[in-house]
Amino acid sequence: MTPTNDIASWLSVLRQQLDGISETAPLDAQVVMAHVLGRPRAWVLAHPEALLEAPLAARLNQAAARLAVGEPLPYVLGHWEFYGLEFEVDPAVLIPRPETELLVETALDWLRSHPAARRTADVGTGSGCIAVALAANISGLIVYASDLSPGALQVARRNAARHGLAGSIRFFQGDLLGGMQTSLDLICANLPYISHETLASLPVAAHEPQLALDGGPDGLAAIRRLVAEAPRLLAPGGLCLLEIEASQGSTVFALAQSAFPGADICLSQDLNGQDRLLSITTA
Repeated sequence: MTPTNDIASWLSVLRQQLDGISETAPLDAQVVMAHVLGRPRAWVLAHPEALLEAPLAARLNQAAARLAVGEPLPYVLGHWEFYGLEFEVDPAVLIPRPETELLVETALDWLRSHPAARRTADVGTGSGCIAVALAANISGLIVYASDLSPGALQVARRNAARHGLAGSIRFFQGDLLGGMQTSLDLICANLPYISHETLASLPVAAHEPQLALDGGPDGLAAIRRLVAEAPRLLAPGGLCLLEIEASQGSTVFALAQSAFPGADICLSQDLNGQDRLLSITTA
């Protein structure tokens, strides 16, 4: 269906195309329109009568076609917000999720109460959203950010540069903390935690990187290895934060108890009251 060339007509058609694909079809239509026009969403809503030239209409058609086959909105836009900051995203990286802000907020609270603790690792950095959010809010922080994916590291480096933090974040390609010799005050990790069998049935598997999602047979393959590896580098009195899937709390808690005897270990819940974050504070 081809609408007349004013914004109101285009928004109506975009909403219809997105119905059944997105639970927020009206909002998504507005966001796509604002992106294509290079205008704020408020401007789009305030100018329903504005006419679109043919090149802009063509770009809207292209964006709508990508969304119609299930491509996530952040990839279509090429950017997404996390912790009040804008991040470049593409299919090489996992789209930042709101639930990961719990990890960032917990890390920032701890760093503010430990002003001498400035050596941090972001394990499996992806888009770099955790590393950048921490470095943007804590002066003097040094973050060692690792990822197995060269494509993800390219995106993460651009995001660090975008926020003027290239000098605060040291990126390296590697498996978890492999090769690191530096003692760390804080370790943060949002590793893949979906089991292979569950992932195969999820729509997210069709578009976002498997490397960032597939946690192996029980979803804990990477987390289990990091918990075993972290004691080698985490300084006395240091903190390790692990984002987990809601059903994994008791299992990961037991893993942490085994790897960190005498540590203070606790689980924190997300806004839905589900286990989301494991915290390990060394003695």
